[in-house]
Amino acid sequence: MRKLVVQQWVTVDNIAAEEDGGLSFVAGEPFDDAVTDNPFQNNLMGFIDSVDTMILGAATYQQSKGYWPYAEDQGAYGQKLNSLTKFVASSTLDDAPWGDFPAATVIRDPAATVRELKAQRGKDIWLWGSLTLLRSLLEAGVVDEVRLLVCPAARGKGTRLFGDRRSLKLLEATGFHNGVVLLRYGL
Repeated sequence: MRKLVVQQWVTVDNIAAEEDGGLSFVAGEPFDDAVTDNPFQNNLMGFIDSVDTMILGAATYQQSKGYWPYAEDQGAYGQKLNSLTKFVASSTLDDAPWGDFPAATVIRDPAATVRELKAQRGKDIWLWGSLTLLRSLLEAGVVDEVRLLVCPAARGKGTRLFGDRRSLKLLEATGFHNGVVLLRYGL
């Protein structure tokens, strides 16, 4: 059975979005080649190779659609991301174009869609960003894993990833040269 995996950039003080909604704390670097000796980039490439479907909330979709379909500086990572099957959870959008790539499918009931997708054959499903959607899918009990990319920064204020108490089971903790720490948790 497929898993729904959340991958989220956060600060060391659990901020997933700054007060203005920004992510200036993200400590990644552009991907310029499919083959790299960069362990951080290799890890992210391994993750993107483990999924074939991406789910986004409407706000994350709106923030992403102008950059990612045209992000040639992201090399093979960007190509793989753009080639994923995409779903956008929205009660207002009717369509969700993605540049020259296949458009995302707009869904109204994301928990039901995730349950259907998990029952199908394929690779895992990636929930990208979308804090409101994340919280509703946690409440629905359909999230299987949370991958936190903890950046070497603190913000003090902003939107925290988890808005309530949550018990998690550590699956992996890996540090990288750029100061990012990958924490994988099962639910």
